[in-house]
Order: sequence, then structure tokens, then C-alpha cells
Amino acid sequence: MGTDYVHGYTPAETRRLTDQAGTLADLLHSGTAYPPGSRVLEAGCGVGAQTVQLVTRSPGISLVSVDVSEDSLAQAKARVAAHAPEATVDWRHVDLHDLPDEQFDHIFVCFVLEHLPDPHHALLKLRSLLNPGGTITVIEGDHGSAIYHPRSSQAQAAVDCLVDLQAEAGGDSLIGRRLQPLLEQAGYDDVHVEPRTVYADQTLPHLVDGFTRKTFIAMVESVRDRAIAAGLRTKAEWDAGIRDLELTAGPGGTFHYTFFKGVGRT
Repeated sequence: MGTDYVHGYTPAETRRLTDQAGTLADLLHSGTAYPPGSRVLEAGCGVGAQTVQLVTRSPGISLVSVDVSEDSLAQAKARVAAHAPEATVDWRHVDLHDLPDEQFDHIFVCFVLEHLPDPHHALLKLRSLLNPGGTITVIEGDHGSAIYHPRSSQAQAAVDCLVDLQAEAGGDSLIGRRLQPLLEQAGYDDVHVEPRTVYADQTLPHLVDGFTRKTFIAMVESVRDRAIAAGLRTKAEWDAGIRDLELTAGPGGTFHYTFFKGVGRT
């Protein structure tokens, strides 16, 4: 897809994606179910964390899952085999820009556009693959939506490193806020975008652990070495920022984040 995956292809990142998918499954996938027999394309399946949700929530679909990373595809195959052994998935190692001209009833794209240097071009390509009346579902985050307590300039500086490094790598970690115009400008009809918000405090320990700690803070920590190597923060400054960020997952801490889910039609 022509860009650098800023979080890295590491075991820690695989764990983070798994924790994220499990914690947010109902939040993100609510309202998405495809009829049996539908031909569905998952563009950018990664390690298969979302693929498991697709095949279990829409049994009987004909799913094609593609990714640019061979290693991620191997992990995705193993994950689906372990968690949904009855599912049949057509796995393909291909850049979504290079997909052959074949048609689908529905397309699902989750946490992919944020990593692309030209999401508009990607959406145009995907639109050309949809049957008349078909749908595309796109889910993206927006790191600018992170609101937390206790507030800390050191913690925010660490979050900003992730935003800046992703931009340098050719992506946009603030892309959620512009999903509606992106879909509309790519020619999709009946575009509807809605926020899917996560809020965590000590009364919601499963979200504190699964989202605040294991999804968001882990995501920020994934760029530690890059941030320090780029001179964005010193080691001491980085560690101080992470310590302050971890306070949001402690007693009295709170964390809020918004994902955006968009649907368009042809």
C-alpha cells in the first residue's frame, strides 16, 4: 500500500491488535452483518483480528481477505482456523491498489486508510470493485479525540509523537474526522458516518485494561524507539510521558476516544 506501518510488525503489535479487536468487537461491528452468500472483500485484514468478527457475525458469506504483508496473512489464517474453523476464507497477498477487477457485494475496511498516503485513490479503486447497490464499510480512529484525566503535557507530547511519526510515514492518524468527505468525494452514495465512542474509568475495568492500557497506551508505546531516534523526545521525557499516560488507567483516571464508522453505497 505504499507506506510504512508505523506501529511495526512485532509480536507486541499482534497482541495489541488482538486485544483491541476483542475489547471493541461489539462497539465497532454492531450494525454490520452481511447476508449468507454475499461476496465480501476485507481490504487490509492484517493479522485477522477483525476477520474473525466478520466470519462469526456473518456466517455463510464468501469472504476474500487481502493484505500486503505475507507474515500478517499467515497469522490471520492461523487465527481464523483457531477461532472460526468452519469459516472458508480466500486469502490473498496483494496490495489493495493492485486488486484485480472483480466484483463484490460488500467491502469492509478497518484501520487501513490511516496508513495510506492517498486514501482517496484507494477508495476510488475499491468503489470500482462494488456491484451496483453494494456497500463499503470503513472504520477509522482519530487520535485527536483522546481526552483523558489526569491531563499531562508530557503524556500529550508522547501521543503527538505517534501522530507526527504516522504523518511522516505517509499516513494520517486523525483521519476519522474526515471519513464523510473522503467517501463522498470518492463517489459513494448515501454516505453515513457516526461516532463510536469508548469511555473508560475504574467502574469499567474491562475497558481500562482492554482499551486504555492494552490498546491505546500500547499503541503509543509502539513508536518509542522511533520517537527517540528522531529526536522528538529524550528517553527521560518519553518515559515520563508514558508514566503520566498510565495514570489515566489508574484509580481516579478516565479515558475517552472516538472511532468513526462510515457506510457508503454504489
